[in-house]
Amino acid sequence: MMTNKTLLLTGASRGIGAATVRRFVSADNGYGQLALLARASDDFDQLIKTLEADNPHNKTLLPFEVDLGDTEALIDTVAAVHRATGGVDMLVNNAGYTAPAAIQQSELADFERTMSVNLYAPFILVRELLRAGNHFDLIVNIASTAGLHGRAGWLTYSASKAALINMSEVMKEELKIYGTRVACLAPGRCATALRSKLAPEEDPSTIMQPEHVAQIVEFLTTDASRLIDSERLVVKL
Repeated sequence: MMTNKTLLLTGASRGIGAATVRRFVSADNGYGQLALLARASDDFDQLIKTLEADNPHNKTLLPFEVDLGDTEALIDTVAAVHRATGGVDMLVNNAGYTAPAAIQQSELADFERTMSVNLYAPFILVRELLRAGNHFDLIVNIASTAGLHGRAGWLTYSASKAALINMSEVMKEELKIYGTRVACLAPGRCATALRSKLAPEEDPSTIMQPEHVAQIVEFLTTDASRLIDSERLVVKL
């Protein structure tokens, strides 16, 4: 299979992001360049080393360290990604942040960071790539079932994901004239580090795993996925 397409994925260092990257590296699926965005961390360094050591299709791995809550740094990184890749065919907005708290205990700074990472960053990535002349085949925004139904103690997270779901609907309408498909996944309980913040008493072995969501992300690259309404696709056990 020709491997000339480019995947750009945020939050690549762990959880659903890392599981998706591993799946795309191991598959002969036409994506030969993988641009991976994450904050600097040992997890990110180790993931890249592991992938480089086990890269059966000799795919090009392009790691970019950036804090998605830093707007100026993100804009610069998007430009660097576009220069390095020549264009992004598939964008997966996966990175997430939360600081769960009751309303009266919530800090505005935490709310602002949650919105910056979960909502503004996906917007900036799409906007800046469009401004650079990029034409997407597929955009996948990772929301949450918390964005469909608000939950006590999760105000900032639920609000950010509800906004992402709505933004995805707008993107789908605006970008379809370019042949771009926009899918929004709303995973339910999934064993990620983010989930452990929201539900610290939960046994992660009893709920959906990141690999399950990664399978759905990969499925969205297939022709069969065009037959389903992926505007707000709930993914749960």
